[in-house]
Parts: sequence; structure tokens; C-alpha cells
Amino acid sequence: MTPLLRVLRPIAGPEALLVAATALLVSWDGLEPWLVAFARFYAPAVLITGVALAWRLGRSRLVFALAILGLAALALGRDPGAAAPGSRLAFQLIAILVPLNLAAVALLPERGVFTPSGWRRWGVLVAQVVLVGIAYERGSASAAALLGDGPLPDRWLRWTPLGQPALAAFGLAGAAFAARWLFDAGATGREYVWAVVAALLACTTADPGRTLYFATAGLILVVGLVEASHLLAYHDGLTGLPARRALNEALQRLDGRYTVAMVDVDYFKKLNDTYGHDTGDQVLRMVAARLREVPAGGTAYRYGGEEFAVLFPDTALEDSLPALEALRRGVAGTTFTVRGPIRRRRSNAKRAKQRTTGAAVTVSIGVAQRDERRPRPADVVHAADRALYRAKESGRNRVEA
Repeated sequence: MTPLLRVLRPIAGPEALLVAATALLVSWDGLEPWLVAFARFYAPAVLITGVALAWRLGRSRLVFALAILGLAALALGRDPGAAAPGSRLAFQLIAILVPLNLAAVALLPERGVFTPSGWRRWGVLVAQVVLVGIAYERGSASAAALLGDGPLPDRWLRWTPLGQPALAAFGLAGAAFAARWLFDAGATGREYVWAVVAALLACTTADPGRTLYFATAGLILVVGLVEASHLLAYHDGLTGLPARRALNEALQRLDGRYTVAMVDVDYFKKLNDTYGHDTGDQVLRMVAARLREVPAGGTAYRYGGEEFAVLFPDTALEDSLPALEALRRGVAGTTFTVRGPIRRRRSNAKRAKQRTTGAAVTVSIGVAQRDERRPRPADVVHAADRALYRAKESGRNRVEA
């Protein structure tokens, strides 16, 4: 895989396909009567499904995001850039508020739907609805022009009816989501980036395409919630490795020969007690990074606590041993430095004298293979566990089969 594809693959996920499919549908000539009927079904179905799912999983942010998109779709019942000053002002105001509200919803913590904090958020939305209504009824040409002007030449923006303040709001929201996602892959970000893209396309398209784009923005957020729930269930948040549930399901899918290795960090409790839990977490992440590099087709999992598992499908025990021995040596050869409790900015000379302590980190590994004596996955894992105990009883920092 090329470096460009490696970067684009996690960015252009199913959300990008949904936006592209909607754009293709909207641009297809001769489908408008069918699109109108589909939009009438599609938008309410996404709203109802999304709210029900968010309510079941306790995700208030999705409820508010769907409410924002639904209100925008209802309010923009007229073509963008309608002749009346009030219509133009309301349109530009909505185009500014939608991305900013999505950014606020996504970046603020979960506070519930009908809690005191939730009621305050509903109040803010109602106030914005009132503001848009006033703009529609009493908007002036000068106010509409104010939200449509900006420093860029008009010829650059002929492709969109949006004013420069609205475009700036969309850009600001997208940049905030993208930055958060890039710096913390587990945080909310990618789905909201694509929801903002769909909302931007909605604001530049007449109905029924506008309704379809807003509904697609909602569907993207629903898909993001499902994906996040899957990650919580099947991936370990600390190390980024697949979790124990993923290992159990992978074992159930296998048939024939395979090998399981159980990996345990030696003296982990002592390390935690001596240097603190933050250092213990750093050790686990370091070991996980080593495990990701295990060759011979092995896949690493976080089994629980300081214990990991490595699954080698269609691999004999003797073929996995060199890879596991290389893993053991790699962990033991890693220099893990624990800094002193005070870590202030210092000059280069003072930083060189900063008190540090070297923490020795090693792992013990037990290995077992599926065969006639151990036909079930639980039998193989149990045998690997017994081999792990033998490795610890024999002095640790070793591989036992």
C-alpha cells in the first residue's frame, strides 16, 4: 500500500462512500420525482432510527446533532438565495449556525438529553430557531449583504450561494473535527468531518437534494456511533489492540491447526506500585507496540490486565517459536526510562541532569497448539496459560511450550 493510500484509507471510510453515493444520486438527471418520494421516506427513517439508537446507547450528542440537521432541513424549505431579503438573511444565518452547532455538540461532553445541562442545550437551540424566524420576517437587504460579503473576490465563490462567513464557519468546524481526530484517533472526529461536508453540500443544493444531503449527514453520524460502539466492545482503548472478545470470536472462526501464545508482563504489580499507574500504562502500550510487529502471521490481542495473547492461524507451534523468542528479546532489549516526579521545562544542560530511573521490563510467554488433545479453543488457551505459569516459575523472561 502506498503512503498516500495508507493516509487516505482511515479518512475515507464508509462516510465518504455515503456522501459520494448521495452526490451521484442527486446529480442523476430524470430522477427528481423518484427522489422526492425517496427523500420523504429517507429523512424520517434516519431521524427515528438515529434517535432510537442514541437513546438506547445513552448518546445525547447524536440526539442533538440530529435535531440540528432536522431543524435545518425544515427551515431551508426555500431555494438558497431566494429574492426576499429575509429569506437570504435566514439562509445565511442557518448556514453559519449548522456547522458551529455541530462543532459545539461534538466537542462538548455527554450530558444527557433531559438533564439540567440537556435542557440548557435545548434552550439554546430554541433561541436560535427564534432568531432565524426573526431574521426571516424582518431581515433587511443590508443585513443579508453583511452575511454574504467577505474579503475574497466574488468570482471565487460563484459555485456556491453561501456567503463567506458561512463558508468560514464550515471550514472552522471541519478543521476542529479533523484536528481532534488526527491527534486522538479514538475521539469523535471523522464522522463529524463528513457530516459537515454533507451539510455543506445540502446548503448549496435545492430540494430534494438538500433533504437527501441532510439525511445523509445524519446517517453518517449514526454509522459513526455504531462504529464507536463496535470499537468499545472489540478494541482495547489503552493499547489499541483488539480485545478479548475479538480473540474469542477469531478462535471460533478457526478450524484446523493454529497456535495461541499468552504473554504476561513480568513483575507488573511491583512496577505499578513503584512508579505509578501512568508508568504502568506506558509499559503496556510499549509491549503492545512490540506485539503488533510479531511476524509469522500473528495477531496480538489485549487479554486483560497485563496479559496479552497472540494468535497464529494455520501455524504450527514450532513455526511460531522464533517469532515469539524475537518478541521476548525485543521487549527485554527496550530501554524504558521513568522520569522523576517533577518534569518542568529546563535548559538542555539542566535537562541532561534530570533525575531518571531505568525500569527493566520483560515478558514471559506460554505457547500451545490446537491438536487432537486440545480440540476446543478454550483447551488451547488453557494449555497456553499453563505454559505461561511454567515460564514464570522457571524464572520469567522466557518462552515455554
